[in-house]
Amino acid sequence: MLPRSLGLKKAAVKAAAALFADRSSARIGVPFRAVTVILQDDAFSAQTHAAINGAEGPTDVTTQAYEAMPPEPEGVYGELYVNTDQALRAAPKRAGWSPAKELLLYIAHGMDHLSGADDLEPADYERMRRRELAWLKEVEI
Repeated sequence: MLPRSLGLKKAAVKAAAALFADRSSARIGVPFRAVTVILQDDAFSAQTHAAINGAEGPTDVTTQAYEAMPPEPEGVYGELYVNTDQALRAAPKRAGWSPAKELLLYIAHGMDHLSGADDLEPADYERMRRRELAWLKEVEI
């Protein structure tokens, strides 16, 4: 469920997710076929984070990629589990930043991961963050 306190409409989230998928697809030259965005709270985030990544506690976004199943065409398939509680908590810590922008950043980050981007090394994290912030500038919030 999309909390009202985020200040976003469902259509805006869908449009931003589609834009981020398009940008990620263009980066790797592979079409994004189907990506589901699941909004969750801290408790659900902790469960999905443990189940998918084997890590404890809630996180901002957890991604799960899937292989195409015949007769589906090749491309990117997956799910983004996006933590609304985290977005509401983190946004006030950033000057001039809204919970809506924070949530959309998580979605951009998840799409970036689905396209194969990794942020384990500081330089990779910085590349991802620059790319995601550029994508956010294309979204009307």
